[in-house]
Amino acid sequence: MKDILVLTSRSDDFSLIASALPETSNVKHAVDLAAAQAMHSKAPFDMIMADIALFEKEGDTEDFSFSTHPFVKASPFVQFVILCPKNNLQKALKAVKEGAAGYLMYPVQKRDIQLLLPSVIRTLSRDFELDYLRDHFWKTEWLEIIRSKNFNMKEIYGNIRSVAPTIATVLLLGDTGTGKGMMARLIHWHSQRSEKPFIEVHCGAIPDTLIESELFGHEKGAFTGADRRKPGKFEMAKGGTIFLDEIGTITPSAQIKLLQVLQNGIFSRIGGESMLKSDVRIIAATNSDLARQVKTGEFRKDLYYRLNIFPIKIPPLRERLEDLPYLTEIFLENLNVKYGKKIDGFHYLVLEGFKKYDWPGNIRELENILERAYILEDSSVMTPQNFPRETMPGFDCESAGNDAGTSLAQARQHAINLFEHSYLTALLEQTGGRIGLAAQKAGITARQLNRLLNRHGLNKNKFKRKKDI
Repeated sequence: MKDILVLTSRSDDFSLIASALPETSNVKHAVDLAAAQAMHSKAPFDMIMADIALFEKEGDTEDFSFSTHPFVKASPFVQFVILCPKNNLQKALKAVKEGAAGYLMYPVQKRDIQLLLPSVIRTLSRDFELDYLRDHFWKTEWLEIIRSKNFNMKEIYGNIRSVAPTIATVLLLGDTGTGKGMMARLIHWHSQRSEKPFIEVHCGAIPDTLIESELFGHEKGAFTGADRRKPGKFEMAKGGTIFLDEIGTITPSAQIKLLQVLQNGIFSRIGGESMLKSDVRIIAATNSDLARQVKTGEFRKDLYYRLNIFPIKIPPLRERLEDLPYLTEIFLENLNVKYGKKIDGFHYLVLEGFKKYDWPGNIRELENILERAYILEDSSVMTPQNFPRETMPGFDCESAGNDAGTSLAQARQHAINLFEHSYLTALLEQTGGRIGLAAQKAGITARQLNRLLNRHGLNKNKFKRKKDI
């Protein structure tokens, strides 16, 4: 570990830490976050030993996330060691849970540093190795999709990496909107069948009378209206993958035919006598409890066991909120391509609101409300007023002062932001969106005013009067 930054205002502790680190290390010192970030962005460090009090000073500890902090954005491999007094131990432990490599308590002891350092070096080496493996297995276009800071999601991607190259049947479990379809595509595109078809069938959307015909096809004259031979989805997916979404809804007779495919690799069209060879990889998905359906007789036990060879349970969005920054970034990029507005990012209140929302519709709900808000947005960032009220819980003047779970620094900053947004809105309305006049009235420069407007997602053109346009 060559480059190390010690972020602390305690000069004596810096001297002690520097003396305890290996002589081969390049140790730098910063006394505040701004200086540390500037140094790190210019030449990223391998490890940052940071005083938690400096994050508290910036109001940055209650919702601190290593996945979104500028330090990590500059270098995803940087390792954090938290420095803290004993009375801040709980916050240090929370930081470790959020991704820090460890912590040291004041007064710092040389022996503690020497004990902690080897484990940090091992963690850094492991991260380099995992990143190498990730980049050499996952296809380039999927690298952004599989980014995650959630432990369960990392484990899921590891399982997908193991099962994708095989022909094993996969059963995807999870609530509606958690991304089961995306996971099925991820498996297919990293399998040996990626050059062959990927056929998706939403079983719950097909009437019971047609499900067998859709899956296995029919011969001419097999039933009223069957005026020609029709191949089924299993034939269309030959050599590739068939994704059976909402598998728990299929009829008992379709279950029998599907069991035959899984057991013997053969099936027949409705009304047909010849047996057809199946050459498909099956991925099934459900948001229902198949085990319960087996007990109630709604789903065949033998079929359930055939499908349940490699189950993967996808957590709901509310259990992986640390991935919200990645997901919103991906969706925003897609929306910019689709609609061409070139919106740069999100007002900080939007992401704060998202963290407090329960997300009953999961990732699908997130994608849908982002698209609606994007269409309504007329500024350079996504602002709170364009999102459903329920997704922005607690962000009003009254709650800002009454939330006992909020730190003083957070409550103060929240009140300042609310005041600035209200003041700037009234100022622009009064001056008709004229920046020079508005800056004069505010007693600041036009450059400072523009910076504030960008921060709060306010577009001066929205306030221009008709005669000025």
